[in-house]
Amino acid sequence: MEEELERRYKKEKAWGLSSMIDLHGCSISKITDANAIKRFVVELCKMIDMKRFGECHVVNFGEDEAVAGYSMMQLIETSLISGHFADSTKRVFLDVFSCKFYSPEKVAEFAKEFFEAESYSLKVWIRK
Repeated sequence: MEEELERRYKKEKAWGLSSMIDLHGCSISKITDANAIKRFVVELCKMIDMKRFGECHVVNFGEDEAVAGYSMMQLIETSLISGHFADSTKRVFLDVFSCKFYSPEKVAEFAKEFFEAESYSLKVWIRK
């Protein structure tokens, strides 16, 4: 799938690649730990060869328990990585957008392993 995606990316002269990853059944200790989330971002950026621009911002908020949890934002030189970590449902909603090609499947698998998720869903968009 990755080779086909990269071929389409080049053929369509894409502006960038966007992936939306929903992780289900995550480790509550990992998704409620700001330092773990920051560590994830650093390791992810190294894995997909993206240069971080500034520090990773991680903020815990939400008055409604259904959506409360950490939100994360990391600028990268080729765009942005963001995510929301929902405590009550043990889910992570991760978005990666970059003008530089990367493997969305590798990102999803890495995130699944890091946050000890039971499963994930992945959607990928070629941005033009």
